Formats: sequence, C-alpha cells, structure tokens
Amino acid sequence: MKKLFLGFVAFAAFSLHAQVQTPALSPVAKLEQKVGLTDINIQYSRPGKRDRIIFGDLLPFGEIWRFGANENTKITSSDPLIFGLDTVKAGTYALFANVEKDSWTIYFYSETTNWGVPDPWDTKKVVYETKLPVSQQNDVTETFTISIEKIENNGASLVFLWDKIKISLPFTVNTKEKVLSSVKKTMEGPSANDYHRSASFYYQEKIDMKKALEWSTKACELRPEAYWMLRMKSLLQAENGDFKGAVITAKKSLELAEKDGDGAYVKMNKTSIDEWSKKK
Repeated sequence: MKKLFLGFVAFAAFSLHAQVQTPALSPVAKLEQKVGLTDINIQYSRPGKRDRIIFGDLLPFGEIWRFGANENTKITSSDPLIFGLDTVKAGTYALFANVEKDSWTIYFYSETTNWGVPDPWDTKKVVYETKLPVSQQNDVTETFTISIEKIENNGASLVFLWDKIKISLPFTVNTKEKVLSSVKKTMEGPSANDYHRSASFYYQEKIDMKKALEWSTKACELRPEAYWMLRMKSLLQAENGDFKGAVITAKKSLELAEKDGDGAYVKMNKTSIDEWSKKK
C-alpha cells in the first residue's frame, strides 16, 4: 500500500509540472518593417492550406474573417498611415477582411483585445475600410502570409497571400515632412531650451562652469525675456568669479520676474544681488 501511495504521489507531481509541447497548426509570426522613418509591426497566426479548399469553403464568401488564426491579427504603426484620401492615426489596430470571390473588404478595427470576429460587429470601431480586387496567382502559397512590399521612402504595400490569392493595399507615410522638419531643426542649431538645459545640468553637476556659462549666454541671447534663464546665467557668472556681471544679469532677471509676478524668482534674485554686491 505504501509503495502504491508513493507511486500515486510521484505521478501526481509529474502531472502538475510536466507539459507536453506540440507544434501549433497556425504558428505565430511577427513582422517588423521600417518604411521611411515609420516603424510598422504586424503580429498574426499563419494557418496552412493543408489540401483544403480555402475560399468559398473554409472561408465562406460574404463573411468577415479575422485575417489569420487564433488571436486577432494586429498591426501597429509609429506614424499615421495614409490610404489615398484617408488617414489611419498612429497606433494598434486589429485587421479583418470580408472575403468575396473577386474582391476583399479590408477593415482596420480599433478594438484589438477581442478573440476572433467581434460579436456584435461595431461599425463605430471601424477606423478605415477599403475594397480591393483579388489577384489570382499561378503558384500556391501554402501558408497564409502577410508582407510589406514595394518599400520606398514615402510608402509601401501591405500584401496578403494565401492559396492562389493575392491582395495588395498600398499606403504612404509622411517621411518627407519628418525629414524636412529634422533638417530644419538641425540646421538651425540648438534651441534656447537646449542650451539652458545643458547649462543647468553642468551647473548642478559642477562639470565645466566656463562651458556652462557659454551655453547659458547663448540661451539668453535667443530668449532675452526668459528670466529663469537669466537667473541661471547669473549663477554661472558668480561661479566663474564675475560677481559684477552676475549682479547686472540678476537685476535683469529680477525686473522681468517682477513683471511676471513670479515671487520665488524675485526673492532668489534679491538674495543673490545682496550677496554678490559685497564681493564685487
């Protein structure tokens, strides 16, 4: 009896911890592709044909399909995707398709957490839909495939392949605008805030007071009305031993802070002016 009990315990422990692993019939795939400066990610499960009649049988015509198997197919874009006159905002969407013999209607659906086709289907959650022609291929694509093809700086095509069917959905992205904005910002050089933040960090960490004063001076030249930047400049002037200059800058900061009603900066400047005036 004792041996039987011990055997039962061992079997129970094995059952709790052992898991049989088998390959998925529709394995999960992840596609990551950069188009221009836009990152696009697609996650989906890939069913196989496996000698079945797919369209009109496994996938009845006129019914919405989850665009894959198992969990819903999801597409994520870091920037808006432009389809002709329609724009899909950056974000994550579930993909669905209404399969017909000669055309498919593709849907971008805002709800992504449901499993399978939403029931009920909510048209308010369809952020974009388009009807696309079916292209018949000579070769059979055994496993359902989503790819991004014809990649250019400003766009590409989402391509869907299965059996002898091919669907292409071209789109564009605002690469040109992003590049021009980046070029303009770079060519113009650092902003007043860039100089000020850098100078402030150097001041706080006591790294290089001369370089910090140089940056702070440039910040104040770009934004002479910014009394908080003038305050930082005065502190750096004092750190560099220029108490006379620090007092002059602090007085400018004080005057602007008073006009803006910023009592904290008024008090800080007055205290510093009194201190530095004794060291000039």
